[in-house]
Amino acid sequence: MSILIDEKTRLLVQGITGGEGSFHTRQCIEYGTRIVAGVTPGKGGSNVLGVPVFNTVEAAIEKTGANTSIIFVPATFAADAVLEAADAGIPLVVCITEGIPISDMVVVHNYLKGKQTRLIGPNCPGLISPGKCKVGIMAGEIHLPGNVGVVSRSGTLTYETVAQLTSLGIGQSTCVGIGGDPMPGSTFVDILELFQQDKDTRAVVLIGEIGGTAEQEAAKFIKEKMTKPMVAFVAGATAPPGRRMGHAGAIISGRSGTARDKMADLDSAGAIIAPTPAEIGATMKKIL
Repeated sequence: MSILIDEKTRLLVQGITGGEGSFHTRQCIEYGTRIVAGVTPGKGGSNVLGVPVFNTVEAAIEKTGANTSIIFVPATFAADAVLEAADAGIPLVVCITEGIPISDMVVVHNYLKGKQTRLIGPNCPGLISPGKCKVGIMAGEIHLPGNVGVVSRSGTLTYETVAQLTSLGIGQSTCVGIGGDPMPGSTFVDILELFQQDKDTRAVVLIGEIGGTAEQEAAKFIKEKMTKPMVAFVAGATAPPGRRMGHAGAIISGRSGTARDKMADLDSAGAIIAPTPAEIGATMKKIL
């Protein structure tokens, strides 16, 4: 099995007529993802790569039965795109866009409370269930179908980890990039809960970063509720306090934000800590 997406996913692309949207639409189609619609206001009635384009998400759902959306809308309008998808009742929204103002994301978070829509991102690579469906910007060819889940704040380290796992013959059930912004739509805990419930996910890799308390919250969940083997790595061990590293949320501001303390908490919760990024795959191989 997999989590969140599979062969039944019917994908809608918001911003399909833009450069990024059209490029990654092609990549997803070539991987085998069922892209049934695109949305760009004012471009309804046209098509991109054979995919019909609609003016609104609501119209696209009505005509195509889309159940997942991926957003490539520019940062200025991306929050509104998420709200439109939620208003239309899309169960899963994946926002790739980076640079969305935190004030906009506060509005999105408050609006989504009590809604049935799950948001992945923003500022994320998306997710993939290898051999089934790709809703994101990752290279599909590095993935291998299997039973190890991957959840990460870092897109680049996700790719590196997956490449290591695949080279060792370790397949993945689903790989989820939750994004590195201070206010992600889904947290480590949200995704770990799904992996814990998925009977075909045997083990999980968690990749964290400096900044915030997401890894500590994950450690608490792992200790209390996770029964599957875990490998963890936290990037940014040498980052100086007060300096942002890579993502908007990757900045040390107090004890809880350091890589050392995050890894200590994950270790005490029962996760196996990979010594370096290059050893994540080998560490997982040892515990399978």
